[in-house]
Amino acid sequence: MTNSIESKRFVVRQSLVGKNTTINVTFKNGKTVTYNHDKVFSLMKEKLEQMPCWIKYKSYTSSNNLPMSVRNEDIG
Repeated sequence: MTNSIESKRFVVRQSLVGKNTTINVTFKNGKTVTYNHDKVFSLMKEKLEQMPCWIKYKSYTSSNNLPMSVRNEDIG
């Protein structure tokens, strides 16, 4: 079973890890991206675990674009 979420920002959350969630994002500039949350989490895991937002909230968001670490990766 695949869960799907519509969002206005890129998001990675601890609560979504392992749930095979597909996220469809429409950024402010109109660009749309669809990504597999678990693939993105795997690519970003080391960096996330060092970020204050992840340590405190177990969540990372970006409202303008994909993070540089996943822009050129297969995240679908």
